[in-house]
Amino acid sequence: MYPNTQLFIDGAWCDAASGRTLPIMNPATGKEIGRLAHAEKADLDRALEAAQKGFAVWRKISAFERSKIMRKAANLMRDRADAIAPLMTQEQGKTVAEAKMEILAGADTIDWFAEEARRTYGRVIPARAEGVYQLVIKEPVGPVAAFTPWNFPVNQIVRKLSAALAAGCSIIIKAPEETPASPAELIRAYADAGVPAGVVNLVYGVPAEISSYLIPHPVIRKISFTGSTVVGKQLAAMAGQHMKRVTMELGGHAPVIVFDDADVELAAKTMAGSKYRNAGQVCVSPTRFLVQEGVYNKFVDKFVEATQALKVGNGLEAGVTMGSLANPRRTSAMEVNVEDAQKHGGKVRTGGHRIGKEGNFFEPTVITELPNDAKAMNDEPFGPMAIVNPFKTFDDAIKEANRLPFGLAAYAWTKSAKTANAVANAVETGMITINHLGLAIPEVPFGGVKDSGYGTEGGSEAIEAYLNTKFVSQFGL
Repeated sequence: MYPNTQLFIDGAWCDAASGRTLPIMNPATGKEIGRLAHAEKADLDRALEAAQKGFAVWRKISAFERSKIMRKAANLMRDRADAIAPLMTQEQGKTVAEAKMEILAGADTIDWFAEEARRTYGRVIPARAEGVYQLVIKEPVGPVAAFTPWNFPVNQIVRKLSAALAAGCSIIIKAPEETPASPAELIRAYADAGVPAGVVNLVYGVPAEISSYLIPHPVIRKISFTGSTVVGKQLAAMAGQHMKRVTMELGGHAPVIVFDDADVELAAKTMAGSKYRNAGQVCVSPTRFLVQEGVYNKFVDKFVEATQALKVGNGLEAGVTMGSLANPRRTSAMEVNVEDAQKHGGKVRTGGHRIGKEGNFFEPTVITELPNDAKAMNDEPFGPMAIVNPFKTFDDAIKEANRLPFGLAAYAWTKSAKTANAVANAVETGMITINHLGLAIPEVPFGGVKDSGYGTEGGSEAIEAYLNTKFVSQFGL
């Protein structure tokens, strides 16, 4: 059963003041499965008032107590994972197994930030004069506005929500309208764990209308956004006009560099699994595969073999390893990318077509020998498309890896420690993982450089964006 989804404002689930709703579609069937409350200005005003009130309460609760409440929320997510996962599959398209992994990973993220809440340490600075105490104190920045996309309905929110609450901030989350039910269950877990009314608020609606109202509002002191580079730049500019602190996790176009000395079979198998996870709708999805000439043909053969072994279908069905794309826009974009690739001389080694007439299914696709002026070599496909091109020298690979303005994630495969160190230093990226998949776990930084944004949503650095640093100099007493 898929539920209708309400707003969550000031500790209560509610319909929009206007009564307006939006349809929720199942991407595997193309059919409406529920309705979503649509927030407008009156609802946002209530959420802002609640967040301001909630912040006044939450910031006074000790970090130790905040941590305990957050841990309870994490355990509730684990207890409810089997019930939440099918909701996510119905609204987003990914397999139930992937959905459950996302929910359990979200619980781990909550646990991580629950511990970080206890460790927002300040420091004492040695003074120049006797009797003077110089203290550095960390304080919550204030109410937060967070904006998240549909590709990971829980995990895109849980990083922002958990960091904010760990720091002592309140938050208004503008969650994705296409995938609303699983985020609502995350909020429900926090509410059931005992987060006070007003600390967490959840709204849905027209993204541009909500962002243009919340970001300039004086109640909001911090913005966190995950989405496209184009939209991110617009929101960052708006926030800058009002001196709001911003974290931006934007688009990528991740290169994968496979050197001649790599374990080719392991690289092909591992990277195929990573490429087609969530049907390629992942900001750190490996997309441009740069394979050294000596192992190029072997890698292509092994990668195509792994791609063809995938079973595409409704994510609720047993045995399915890749679900539908999240919406019709993505299938249309994939068709455009494949057509453009063929016009530019790219070779479709497998896939390249829409599957069936019902739902948003597309074949896992491998394209080789695609020139740099093709669309998919410059704009992130954000779907189940891998591009595999050969390279000769180390410098050739680095030149291509760094050619685009994006720098979110990168991958490399080599058995040489010298090459591993060199590629790690040379690739312009916020994250790189070598000879394995090591990105996006709670305890490590997660963020990009260049047009892929700034700030991090993981590791010990993530909570800093939600804290102000106050200096106190005191004499005598």
